[in-house]
Amino acid sequence: MTIPSGTKLGRYEIRSKLGAGGMGEVYLAHDTSELGRAVALKIVPAEVANNKDRLQRFTQEARTVSNLNHPNSWQGFLHAVTVEPR
Repeated sequence: MTIPSGTKLGRYEIRSKLGAGGMGEVYLAHDTSELGRAVALKIVPAEVANNKDRLQRFTQEARTVSNLNHPNSWQGFLHAVTVEPR
C-alpha cells in the first residue's frame, strides 16, 4: 500500500516513500506542528501492530535508532506506529 504525497496522518503530512521492509513502509513526512521538522514515519501493517512480539521488536528498533549518534546519521528520524486500514 503506497500512501500518496500530501496525505495527512495526524500531525504529519506525507512527502514521499523512502522504502519498505519486513516491518512496514517508511515515508518522508513533514511534522506540521510548531516543530515543523522533517521526519521518517514507519507505517506498520495491522498484523505487526496487533502482534505483541512483533510490536516489541518494532519498539526495540525505534529505541536503537533513537540512540544513534553519528555525523553521517540523520537526527530527525522518528518512528510512529500507524496501522493500515483493513
